[in-house]
Amino acid sequence: MSTDAATTRRPGVVLVGARGFGRHHRANIDRLVAAGACTLTAVVDPAIGSATDGGVPVVPDVAAATLLGPVDAVVVAAPIAAHLPLALAALEAGADVLLEKPPVTTRAALTTLLAASRRTGRVVQVGFQSLGSDAIAAFRDGSLVGRVRSAAAVGTWTRDQAYWDRSGWAGRRRVGAVEVLDGVVANPLAHAVATALALVGCRRAEDVARVEVELFRANAIEGDDTSTVRVTTASGLEATAALTLCGPSEVPPTVRVRGTDGAAVLGYTEDVVTLDGATRRLGRTDLLENLLAHRSRGDALLVPLESTGAFVEVLEAVRAVEPVQIDHPWVTWTGDGPGRRPLVRDVEAVVDRAAEERALFSEVGAPWAHTARDEVLHELVVDGVRVAEVLDGAGTIPTSSPRPYVHPVRTSGGTVVSAHHPADHDWHCGVGFAIPDVDGVNCWGGRTYVRGEGYVWRQDHGDVTVPHAELHGPTLAQEIVWRGPDRSVVLHEDRSLAWRAVDGGWELTWSSSFRTPGDGIVRLGGPGSNGRMGAGYGGFFWRFPPCTDVSVRTAAHDGEDDVHGSVAPWVEWSAVFDGGPATIRLEALDHRDPWFVRAAEYPAIGSALAWSEPALVRPGIPLVRSFRATIRD
Repeated sequence: MSTDAATTRRPGVVLVGARGFGRHHRANIDRLVAAGACTLTAVVDPAIGSATDGGVPVVPDVAAATLLGPVDAVVVAAPIAAHLPLALAALEAGADVLLEKPPVTTRAALTTLLAASRRTGRVVQVGFQSLGSDAIAAFRDGSLVGRVRSAAAVGTWTRDQAYWDRSGWAGRRRVGAVEVLDGVVANPLAHAVATALALVGCRRAEDVARVEVELFRANAIEGDDTSTVRVTTASGLEATAALTLCGPSEVPPTVRVRGTDGAAVLGYTEDVVTLDGATRRLGRTDLLENLLAHRSRGDALLVPLESTGAFVEVLEAVRAVEPVQIDHPWVTWTGDGPGRRPLVRDVEAVVDRAAEERALFSEVGAPWAHTARDEVLHELVVDGVRVAEVLDGAGTIPTSSPRPYVHPVRTSGGTVVSAHHPADHDWHCGVGFAIPDVDGVNCWGGRTYVRGEGYVWRQDHGDVTVPHAELHGPTLAQEIVWRGPDRSVVLHEDRSLAWRAVDGGWELTWSSSFRTPGDGIVRLGGPGSNGRMGAGYGGFFWRFPPCTDVSVRTAAHDGEDDVHGSVAPWVEWSAVFDGGPATIRLEALDHRDPWFVRAAEYPAIGSALAWSEPALVRPGIPLVRSFRATIRD
């Protein structure tokens, strides 16, 4: 090829991810191809089952695309967990990259990608389309409101169950070893956060002085769907975002900008600025066009990778905080099946007030903004390794029945084998005692099973506290009080925990001795004793995190169906967790209660205190349940 031909050759583009939001990128690339700005060399998408997609070859990866034609720019519109490896592969192939948001979700991943960009001499542009708006420069140069002092993003959207069911990573905070943090801040309304940051000139990591977040969820997801963010910049400015996916209707998101000479509102999806009652539409530069112009004539990138450092700092804050369930009284549901979605009561007014005051939800009095966090009461250390923590349960919302529990429980090798507040059952809390019916008080959490009615929401939730504890080496003694919703004491418990090293792991011995608070008998029950056959949960309970290759057995039974409801001296759970394979054996030391097992629906084992009949605690006669758990890698 001659030098003139090489100079005039149209750049070749590869699209990685042609479904979902990738369809928008495909339409944009087709537009640019028609305009003679580029060619589409290939498409990479394992979901496409044909050799071509709209006449364009489908290949397994970018390396294969280089065999078909030029690969100058790669557009990555793949699942979040694949962003880093796909972007790295494109850079190593010698291509520049347009990477969908969020580019990555951790500071470490951003550092890795920046290093690869420098090493290969190629660039990464991040797909925050709103930052291509001419409005950003107009606000920054002071021509609209003077010097910008604050920017408050407002996003009130709706998302139904179909949205969360669209892929295996939707609504997840972690997929395997990768933190995807899929939620309202990191994904659907990420543009709101990024735009607010850009408007106050907070682009790089070093521009950030402080990040505060409050994350909540009404949906049964791991991630957040209703959240507030407040970023204080190194120069003392504020960028905030009040966001929800649980509004009554979808409203175009905006950013309220205040400056030294006035205030304006930017509708960033439409590049519309409202100032002094007048509205005008500004232009926008397409980010792929900008990337190609950077290649051909050296135009400055509008959203270079390093300029998303501040956004990644926000995600680091999101990563450090677990979303809290919005309590039942404040959520109503509408629709059915895939169209079912939650509505958080008065969320539009709460979002509006938070934006106006540049405040977090708890600071504007949102009644569902439960901000208490679990306090670590004690750490369990075996051979110098912290293997578990005893929490007070303060981070548990009222209808999940706050109580002390042990979490995270780890193997000696560091694999976490307990879970708390999972999306499917917020009231499942690590390892501990929970009882659905303590003389009519729900100390388990969630709906109450009522004979003849099924599961219903009732105002009957209790809580459990630890007024006194003593630690003597590897032994912990706790005085525990169980209370009803009226704060009356319904049960006393003396709990002891002891831990030690054993061959291949460590051992936890747990004993709970229950006493009546007065002269009457206290009945400890649950769904099983209240008429639901086979659902005798309640008592000692261990919720596991997501795991695979599950094997659950006793000496005489194997598998969920056979072990569930069986009576045996021990039950053993073996599985592959995120950190690797582990085995937990739970022994009953002083009783013969049936074992409760769930594996297909969710991963858990427990001892059924009231499988079919209530357990009775009589005055002066403690009811004792003791267990020994052995945890091995």
